[in-house]
Amino acid sequence: MKRSVNIIMLSLLTMCYTAAQMDTTRVFKIFQFPQHQIPRIDGEFSDWDIVPESYAVGIDQMKEDEGKHDAPNKETLDIKVKVGWVKGLNRLYFLYEAYDDFWDFSNPGLEADIFEVVVDGDASGGPFIDRFHPNKELSNWEKFYGYHGVHAQNYHIFTPAEDKSWCLAWGSQPWIKDFPYANSAYSYDFNHGESGKLQLEFYITLYDFASPQGAHLSVESKLYENKEIGLCWAVIDYDGNSKSKDGFWNLSPHHTMYGNASLLRRFKLMLAEQEFVSDPKADWTFNIIDHHKRIVSFKDNSTGNILKWKWDFGDGKSSEQQNPIHTYAEGGQYIVTLHIETPNGTDKMTKVWDITLP
Repeated sequence: MKRSVNIIMLSLLTMCYTAAQMDTTRVFKIFQFPQHQIPRIDGEFSDWDIVPESYAVGIDQMKEDEGKHDAPNKETLDIKVKVGWVKGLNRLYFLYEAYDDFWDFSNPGLEADIFEVVVDGDASGGPFIDRFHPNKELSNWEKFYGYHGVHAQNYHIFTPAEDKSWCLAWGSQPWIKDFPYANSAYSYDFNHGESGKLQLEFYITLYDFASPQGAHLSVESKLYENKEIGLCWAVIDYDGNSKSKDGFWNLSPHHTMYGNASLLRRFKLMLAEQEFVSDPKADWTFNIIDHHKRIVSFKDNSTGNILKWKWDFGDGKSSEQQNPIHTYAEGGQYIVTLHIETPNGTDKMTKVWDITLP
């Protein structure tokens, strides 16, 4: 009994030490790729050269939370991760680079080297896996199918994946790991049991509601500048012993972040770096609120530090609001133009007959 108490106390002290050593107030940065420089998922990683090192998260910012290592040893395992996004897409792009002195990937199951990524696109937090469901009266199937991975998602990414799917999308919606909702590409030159460097790039789509029935019933997380999301990862390191992993390196001070989104880290979708801020570019979208009443909402999607907007609705009416709602008096096909003005110049975008009303 005394031995058990000592083990429990040691575990608690280790967890407290881990949390104390981490700056849990830090907000990590997600790089904004220009829309004409979206990373190609092709195993050639030069697309990532434009991402500053200030966006990199290394193993020095992670902790081994099972008490097997007091500190990182980069001669046996080294990790660097960069995350990016593109304005207008609800995706996150990842570059994962790792050195391991023993790459373990011969087991067809989960007893292998894994990069585990957990994401909560609206930072709503809370548990999201079956075993943490608050209603213990539900059956295991009900907890899994209606809850697991629905409002936050967990990806167990095999590093590398040979003769099997690139990852386990841990939940009741395995379709989220398939193209076009996700994609991946690796580069490595080693066999099982050897040392070496692995590079992996991939993207995933974020969901506020990921339906087990498919994307058509799901709700993507909306990504926009300065939004903060919940995101975390862990590296599960096996070194040839299928019964016991060599380490669980976690970006969160809480081991159970894998199933509770409240324990993830905060990441911010950054503005474009100044060198990628281009001349102003006008753009817009619309939504027909009521076809019969001919009510249309317009949304400005322009880039640049915009000072003024002017909409020409094509019916002799105009507006200087950024995102106006306009009612057309008559049906027809309209030519609509948005004019913008910034400190660096002006631009306009015209769309011909996109607005067609009865």
